Amino acid sequence: MAPTYTHDFDHAHLKAKVEIPLGLFIDGTWTTSVDKNAKTIDVVNPTTGDVLTSIPEGLPADVDIALDAARKAFDTTWGTNVPGFERGKLLIKIAELIERDLDVLASIEALDNGKTFAVAKAFDVAESAAVFRYYGGWADKIQGKTIETSKNKFAYTRHEPVGVCGQIIPWNFPLYMFSWKIAPALAAGCTVVIKPSELTPLSAMYMTKLFVEAGVPAGVVNVVTGYGPTVGNALSSSHKVDKVAFTGSTAVGRKVMEEASKSNIKKVTLELGGKGSNIVFDDANLEDAVRYAAHGIYFNHGQTCCAGSRIFVQRGIYDEFAKLFKQTASKLKVGNPFDEDTYQGPQVSQVQYDRIMNYVECGKQEGATVITGGKRHGDKGFFIEPTIFGDVKSSMTIVKEEIFGPVVVLTAFDTEEEVIAAANDTVYGLASGVFSRDITRAHRVAAALQSGTVWINCYNELHPQVPFGGYKQSGIGRELGELAIESYIESKSVHVNLGGYTGGIQL
Repeated sequence: MAPTYTHDFDHAHLKAKVEIPLGLFIDGTWTTSVDKNAKTIDVVNPTTGDVLTSIPEGLPADVDIALDAARKAFDTTWGTNVPGFERGKLLIKIAELIERDLDVLASIEALDNGKTFAVAKAFDVAESAAVFRYYGGWADKIQGKTIETSKNKFAYTRHEPVGVCGQIIPWNFPLYMFSWKIAPALAAGCTVVIKPSELTPLSAMYMTKLFVEAGVPAGVVNVVTGYGPTVGNALSSSHKVDKVAFTGSTAVGRKVMEEASKSNIKKVTLELGGKGSNIVFDDANLEDAVRYAAHGIYFNHGQTCCAGSRIFVQRGIYDEFAKLFKQTASKLKVGNPFDEDTYQGPQVSQVQYDRIMNYVECGKQEGATVITGGKRHGDKGFFIEPTIFGDVKSSMTIVKEEIFGPVVVLTAFDTEEEVIAAANDTVYGLASGVFSRDITRAHRVAAALQSGTVWINCYNELHPQVPFGGYKQSGIGRELGELAIESYIESKSVHVNLGGYTGGIQL
């Protein structure tokens, strides 16, 4: 019998015991691995470093069973067997249940991931509900078209679900990434086997209760916890998977692509790393630019693929910007994610903490200047001070590589052409920002930046209806918006002859 975990929350917004099923969720039931070699995986509270609970380890044999359940559901109780309107009603019901359990899910995210309760509630959980509701509206609007060819021909396209999808999500936005992957897939009529991060699995596990409550047919959504090299690799390489979707590092994305191509050349979408550029021209509203720059890098503790981790400031305002930015960063409260005035909680794990601090030390050794931060915060948990580096060169490691933490580099520039070249001088192309009162220039620069998203006079603003994805090594395909639906459908062309034989062979 699958275990459960009960946590007694006692903070200003929730005083309740919350029970979370910990089993692998396969074919509508919670279970443990069929592989006798399976172990358990500790789930650690990043605020304290203590173990919260342990989850069952899934292995390839479990993935195989889950894929069979997903295929059976696709062929019988989902896919083209269920009208889009009915699929949409279920997605909207899930959105309503998320909103009902808003405080519970936000508490789980703060506990498991370390992000602040306030941010989890206002952004992660609220936006996850919005994503399910948005795709609930799309489910009955996935349509082909008729195409004129000749008077004796009727041609049309059908948009059909891809089939069984393997999905692999990261630890930085556990519930939000869960919604990004599952909602468009279900709207399109696909079934899913999803692997949440083993570091932050609890919100995905809680969501399985809501799927059952909403009435989602067994096998439509299956959740298999485990490690990337086992569960993730099994999903990427299985011939039973028609499409794989991955969010995570570029290095692992390459592995997912490799396994997908070596097996059945399944469809692939990848949302990968970034090294976002944030460009501040000298005519920008300085105070707004500083606030958005801080939000651009320190939101979610810097653990954001689209983080504005390279800030370029025009030389005429560089000193004033640096002074205000330092003041803003220094005032951000780092601490307990359940405290209402906390802006930045802990990094997600000891491994991630060590990785970030290694980058900080590397920056110092390569000659960059620490303007503020650069040290551990407190004596337990995985907390790091908001950090700003100045006096950087484009060849430095902290300028070139994704740090994925609360660390940013400041660079002065003189001309528009210079900063566009510098911003594009990266293997990544996920997101950028432009701050200027000259809206013509802002649009011109946005067009020149090699980024899947460009924010003008704002940063880190996401909406369900606006596509998100990257250029270059930041990924393939798009999440959110109509474009996400397209990655879960196949287009079939049908030609109908309304006249006689029109070919060239004479009988």
